[in-house]
Amino acid sequence: MTGPAQRIPGAAALPPELRGGVVAIGNFDGVHRGHQAVVETLTALAAETGAPRLVLTFEPHPRTVFRPQHPVERLTPAPLKARLFGLLGVEAVVEQCFDLDYAAHPADAFVAETLHRDLGARHVVVGYDFRFGARRQGDLDFLRTRGRDLGIGVTSIAPFVDEGANTVSSSRIREDLMNGDVAAAAGLLGYRWTIEGTVGHGAKLGRTLGYPTANLGLPDDGLLAHGIYAVRLRRADGSLHDGVASYGRRPTFDNGAALFETFLFDFSGDLYGEAVSVSLFGFIRGEERFESAEALIARMDIDAAEARALLSGVRPLSPLDAALAF
Repeated sequence: MTGPAQRIPGAAALPPELRGGVVAIGNFDGVHRGHQAVVETLTALAAETGAPRLVLTFEPHPRTVFRPQHPVERLTPAPLKARLFGLLGVEAVVEQCFDLDYAAHPADAFVAETLHRDLGARHVVVGYDFRFGARRQGDLDFLRTRGRDLGIGVTSIAPFVDEGANTVSSSRIREDLMNGDVAAAAGLLGYRWTIEGTVGHGAKLGRTLGYPTANLGLPDDGLLAHGIYAVRLRRADGSLHDGVASYGRRPTFDNGAALFETFLFDFSGDLYGEAVSVSLFGFIRGEERFESAEALIARMDIDAAEARALLSGVRPLSPLDAALAF
């Protein structure tokens, strides 16, 4: 396990020492178990020749570019995606700027320019249904044929299915999170879903209730169900702290903008302005409105006890999970 993968702002900016690599291509939102299987294939191919291990992805998400009125709610923003790929052994993530001009390039230009000229790709790894180029005119057969002309090998990956024989997908994980089922999401991700951010100032209501919190804003408010969660926070120094988090609009008080507010057990430090990550281990209950602050405090006491109990028995789901949250 290593640190974050190097982030490269587009194929044309690839440093010379990273040319000639094995390149996995896709959006990879979530870096879930299916994406991790792609990285395993990437790693095996690169090991045969000692080639660099690269991921080519697109920013912003192409579906957001084509349908800006319905942006994709991101499971893993670009910085977290690079961190996850780095932990999996990828050396660099090439974040190709995707706009309507780039989308209009023909399929041959993607292979000849982005893959061959800019990346110097030795081999690419793609999904079985990979399509590319203007009007999605490029497919796997085209990629193999054109790649053969340019000395680029091609490996395609079959869909990754879970223990129930259902395909693991980012859309399934989003649905689980929208329902608050972070345990099911973790089963598909292969790690506890994690958010990153800088701790900011809130209304400090928690402090008045005896539950001071570290507050984060989620970039996509519609992604996670409002409610109470058992969580583990990692500070910038690497230290881990268990806690209970509330995500929502505080209906008992102001019904304001949604915040992710984390109360850490047995902790009294100051986290304001600090970059942290928070991993979600379990859903305790949905957000509720209470008739009084006293009733809310009584329920928060129960929530904290339930979160402590849940976190006391957790174990890593994978080496990636261990690196993130243990």
